Amino acid sequence: MQRYIVRTIPRCDETICSELARLGTATVYEAQGQTGLLNDTMQPIQEGAAVCGPAVTVICPAGDNLMIHAAVECCQPGDILVATTIGESNKHGMMGELLVKSLMKRGVKALIMDGGVRDTAQLRELGFPVWTTSVVCTGTTKNKAGWVNAPAVCAGALVEPGDLIVADDDGVVVVKRQDIAQALDKSLAREKKEQETTRKIEEGQLGVDFYGFREVLAKLGVKYYDTLEQAAAAILAKQDT
Repeated sequence: MQRYIVRTIPRCDETICSELARLGTATVYEAQGQTGLLNDTMQPIQEGAAVCGPAVTVICPAGDNLMIHAAVECCQPGDILVATTIGESNKHGMMGELLVKSLMKRGVKALIMDGGVRDTAQLRELGFPVWTTSVVCTGTTKNKAGWVNAPAVCAGALVEPGDLIVADDDGVVVVKRQDIAQALDKSLAREKKEQETTRKIEEGQLGVDFYGFREVLAKLGVKYYDTLEQAAAAILAKQDT
């Protein structure tokens, strides 16, 4: 299959990225119908980072990061590099301090690496957000071809060039290019709904009431008793029948 590099990708307005980063992965994920979440093997190496930006994708053969070096040239300020491999690369440090410094020079916001990274202490000192599936020191080769800005499966989710990546302490979510406006609208609506829920909680209302869960519990046959003794007696009575 032809390996290739695509130099440019579609990019949306930065104000949209800033708003989705503020809303966060949990809100965006729920708002778009619980879709787009990378699996939980993808973890941040730092706490407190929250980013959103268009995905520059790179696909490498396992254990070889030549295409990541090539991808740096295709990155623009505000982008997020999404890297994955053909074959498992959790046993190789596909990215480290020097490549991250190259990304930072290009204005890249973050790295999403379906594979290993190293130099994690230095990356935290640099303040560069990284999400990865493993931390490992083993080095890589640099002599195998792959793809830059091709559709890529990263931690179980399909990411296409220009899709938005939303990432924070809760995980990483993909927003498809064609769904960006809808995802933002639905996320803002969910935020407003959660603000109303917060108001109810602060008033002392219970979720079991305002969510209508008492009816659900009743339909499931769940019984209320005032004491453990009452519950024990009811269980014994049922066993005797």
